[in-house]
Amino acid sequence: QVQLVESGGGLVQAGDSLRLSCAASGRAFSDYGMAWFRQAPGKEREFVAAVSRTGRGTYYGDSVKGRFTISRDNARNTVSLQMNSLKSEDTAVYVCAAAVTSTPTRSRECDYWGQGTQVTVSS
Repeated sequence: QVQLVESGGGLVQAGDSLRLSCAASGRAFSDYGMAWFRQAPGKEREFVAAVSRTGRGTYYGDSVKGRFTISRDNARNTVSLQMNSLKSEDTAVYVCAAAVTSTPTRSRECDYWGQGTQVTVSS
């Protein structure tokens, strides 16, 4: 089992930057591939970014490539999402997720989820 708690969300203007963090507790953090997903009102959950257990492999959704960067610190049991050049369409609840057997890029690959943190980008 692992518990995930996100932080860092808020209200920003278009073009601003924001950094989200996800703190994990429980089973060894380095056993999990980690990811961020997001869900906007009335839309399906969308894959944002993922990082492998070691941190050497990273993957991004097409809509955030070149703007967002995912990273992890296995010593501190945290995964972060640096979001630059934010757009109004980035407005959503951002959720951290963990997968035991993979670096997850699909919801169904994730075993554990956080509660989410709201990001609102005003234009």
